[in-house]
Amino acid sequence: MTSLARGLAVMRCFADAGAPMSIAQAARLTGLSRPAVKRCLHTLVRLGYAAQDGTHYELRPKTLALGYAYLSSSSLAIRAQPLLDRLRDEIHESCSLGVVEEDEVYYVARAEVSRIMSIALRAGSRLPLYCTSMGRVLLAGWDRADQEAYLRRTKLVAPTPKTRTDPAGLLALFQSVREEGCAVVDEELEVGLRSVAVPVFAAGKVVAAVNVGVQASRVTTAELRSRFLPPLRKVAAEIGMLGMDRRARW
Repeated sequence: MTSLARGLAVMRCFADAGAPMSIAQAARLTGLSRPAVKRCLHTLVRLGYAAQDGTHYELRPKTLALGYAYLSSSSLAIRAQPLLDRLRDEIHESCSLGVVEEDEVYYVARAEVSRIMSIALRAGSRLPLYCTSMGRVLLAGWDRADQEAYLRRTKLVAPTPKTRTDPAGLLALFQSVREEGCAVVDEELEVGLRSVAVPVFAAGKVVAAVNVGVQASRVTTAELRSRFLPPLRKVAAEIGMLGMDRRARW
């Protein structure tokens, strides 16, 4: 259904904009024509999912029900949350569970401590695969051909001076991550942010990733491996066991 697809695209573009948008702005972000965007926004306003203020539109709280529909029906994400909470309380750092969706890392669960970072992360957040610890763990679980195809279709931009964007170098890095069973990212996504991630296996396949993110000023990369990697691996194994339950779905 083309109309449904367009409406969903318009709703999603609000997350990328992070602010009320005009029809022209939404059209630019979605690649749709202005008349098509106008019809979508008119329908969303009539249904209570959006509000109009002059020439700009914004989403209403009713849209939260759409995201909650996934969180409340994903039994594995629900059952993994207490494990993330336990890990956060043990190491006193924020940790997350993510999966691949449309060539991005989608956060499906998160346990957070009160530390200020410029990137606001929560369930539903999306980040690139190639420059994040969870993304690299997930990519490492792919076949080489799939990794190469991903790098060809992805615009490899550098959020920081440390970000690795060379395709050949990234392919070698994915192999290293696969062999070591973890990925450490040092200020490649954001200056001042370090993270370590490990894969979650179910039926012998990498189905998700778990990570811990820290402020670089407080924790060295060596400490990430020595202090946080062992409990992170333990929680990933426990979440993987949940994934073996037929009642649980990612």
